[in-house]
Amino acid sequence: MKAVVLHELGQPPRVEDVPEPVPADGQELVQVTACPLTNFDRAHAAGTHYSKPAALPAVLGFIAAGRLGDGTRVLFGSPAGTMAEYAVTAREWCKEIPDGLDDETAAAAQNPALSAWMGLDWRGKLEPGQNVLILGATGVTGKLAVQLARRMGAGRVVAAGRNEGVLAELPRLGADATIQLSQPDDALREAFAAHDYHVVLDYLWGHPTEVLLSSLGTTDMELRHAPIRLVQVGVMAGSHISLPAEVLRSSSLEIVGAGSGNAAPVDLITAKLHELMVLLAKGELRIDVNRVPLAEARTVWDLDQRGRRTVLIP
Repeated sequence: MKAVVLHELGQPPRVEDVPEPVPADGQELVQVTACPLTNFDRAHAAGTHYSKPAALPAVLGFIAAGRLGDGTRVLFGSPAGTMAEYAVTAREWCKEIPDGLDDETAAAAQNPALSAWMGLDWRGKLEPGQNVLILGATGVTGKLAVQLARRMGAGRVVAAGRNEGVLAELPRLGADATIQLSQPDDALREAFAAHDYHVVLDYLWGHPTEVLLSSLGTTDMELRHAPIRLVQVGVMAGSHISLPAEVLRSSSLEIVGAGSGNAAPVDLITAKLHELMVLLAKGELRIDVNRVPLAEARTVWDLDQRGRRTVLIP
């Protein structure tokens, strides 16, 4: 069968023939119908994510949509790789795809929709009426986060990003204001300071976050109690920041992470995934999908997705 195989960290993967996987006890064979290509997949293959392949060569991909032997359409995960024509999984890792939702859209949305929900709700503890800043809102997950923040009753949703075309679309998805991140630091700092935030969902880190944090510090001695909770999710702009101690002492800033080390309970994730998939099936959540044959995976590996999720079709 054809699969996307990584031979060396930091090098593009290759599409090549590999043996069809054999299910172990408690596993099932799945015919893969759609596999998303995510920023996590790229970072994992590059060796820049805190998780790395256990051994090389390795079939890439962790999640996908597919069909079980009885024809059931499912979203599933597999530590043995999903960017292939077939994969193995455990039945408990499978979540049925709702009627009315195609496999490609379900596969595209699974990871970013759950990530957006986890950042806003599970880690951000967003309450109705609170204001949200999405830092990195022009990415796939950021666009879903804008929509979910609005559905959750946010008071104001401020969306910050670089891609001008995608940024212009965000008011139609629920953003009340947008901030162009490409402007000079002083202007960007002023743009951040023009709004009040209760929850910041940060997919960027690096320099944009440094500018944001510099806008939060104050020079007075006023007592403040309402927290600003910054949820760190991604590192698209850099993996490190410089954080002056004064920012933490002169503001009500709290910084938490959202990832595998602080995830919600499995039963809650399962219930939320079903809810999100139903919203997609009804058209109440939107995601833009770029459908690409599996054979062209290497060609699109480093493609700027411009707010769309590339999905590989075996």
